[in-house]
Amino acid sequence: MPMPLSLAPKPADDLLVRSPPHNYPAEQALLGAILMSNRALEKVTEFLAPEHFADPVHGRIYAATVALANRNQIANPVTLKTYLSDDAGLAELGGDTYLARLAGAAATVINAEDYGRLIFDLHMRRELIALGEDMVNDAYLPDIEHDAKAQIEQAEQKLFDLAEVGQAEGGFEAFQDSMKRAIAQAEAARKRDGRLSGVTTGLRDLDSKLGGLHKSDLIILAGRPSMGKTALATNIAFSAARAYRTERSPTGEETVIEGAVVGFFSLEMSSDQLATRILAERCEINSHKLRQGELNQDEFNRLVVASQELYSLPLYIDDTPALTVSALRTRARRLKRTRGLGMIVIDYLQLLSGSARRAENRVQEVSEITRGLKALAKELNVPVLALSQLSRSVEQREDKRPLLADLRESGSIEQDSDVVMFVFREQYYLERAEPARRPEETDDKFSARQTAWQKRCEEVWNTAEAIVAKQRHGPVGTVRLYFDGQYTKFADLDTLHAGPAFSE
Repeated sequence: MPMPLSLAPKPADDLLVRSPPHNYPAEQALLGAILMSNRALEKVTEFLAPEHFADPVHGRIYAATVALANRNQIANPVTLKTYLSDDAGLAELGGDTYLARLAGAAATVINAEDYGRLIFDLHMRRELIALGEDMVNDAYLPDIEHDAKAQIEQAEQKLFDLAEVGQAEGGFEAFQDSMKRAIAQAEAARKRDGRLSGVTTGLRDLDSKLGGLHKSDLIILAGRPSMGKTALATNIAFSAARAYRTERSPTGEETVIEGAVVGFFSLEMSSDQLATRILAERCEINSHKLRQGELNQDEFNRLVVASQELYSLPLYIDDTPALTVSALRTRARRLKRTRGLGMIVIDYLQLLSGSARRAENRVQEVSEITRGLKALAKELNVPVLALSQLSRSVEQREDKRPLLADLRESGSIEQDSDVVMFVFREQYYLERAEPARRPEETDDKFSARQTAWQKRCEEVWNTAEAIVAKQRHGPVGTVRLYFDGQYTKFADLDTLHAGPAFSE
């Protein structure tokens, strides 16, 4: 029941007359400058759009000038008259006379960008007001399916999207500026022990092949189930976080010298399970025994030492299931803003979801996801390591080593990525392919087949292959690694000695 007027609180006088921020004279001055000299458009078209004008008529005039300029035609009161003759809003303002008045109110070409920035800023303020009103209205709605946390995330996403509108940091830059950054990266790599220009994987031979994981790259790590994708990704994330080191310049600016702050999006496993894997790998205790608490005193002591080492690791885990790409982007930006961020790991790509409108077409949805991840890598200037499944076609071949064609659901995974790696463990398949005696097979032939099988098992025991099938910046090829399934541990394979030795 509405409150009686006599008892209702009176709003402040300034609220009664408050209108959305705008500046019509600035819009008129900018349009005048454009009509007097179309060169003024070069100053503003990169960030200013017709909908940014507070007066819709001014927005339509601006749109017409841009359309004419794009066709290499002059935009002035005379040429605009033809295209805006049916505009009722312009007719109310005076039609041709108003266009002539705009030309008379022209700002100089030099000041055009300042006027454009002012118009854009006022537009952003109006959008902020509208966004705030939507937040209030949504919060009042009794929607069970749309809880407060979801509304906060949605509002944050809208704020970030709004912040991106009209960004004009891109465009051409002098080659000498790009060259300076390239030389700086080469110099930084030269000073590092491993001669890496990117984030270390913790694996010497893999680092040698890739040069580390490079900023703005989308790296796909794919494999069939039980090949060790998550184990390898976890090992890489741990190694990058453990190597994290910064240096403070004389000006007080902190620069990352090595390693990275890692954001790990675990869509399949919980953060506790992931932490258990890392602990098991570091203190070399079977993860099942660790979960069950079946530890002797020596193992418990190793666990305490390892936990102290890992306690301050700059590794952050988000185990929210079924994240959308936009939500992932929001959380990654937040982490970069609050903690710093040098690398993102996603386990795994197929568990992400795109926008609702793509849900009916999985191929388009995966394409949207990979484009979004590549854009995120470039935007935050960090490597994004995304795990991916492979199709079952691998199992139908005699040689089970994966190929690029085996990437599941969309060719865009191969297209959008900078690096595609496969994890392959021949031991897994050999253990399940012990020779069985064939009908009418002689003892000698069966024994020979079994001996050959045993010899091959010994050769590949506790080994894995990281197959670099695509790399924009370097060579492709295979890197052999040591893998201990008991501790889900990858390490460098010592190829100089007999047996499954490894080095760290």
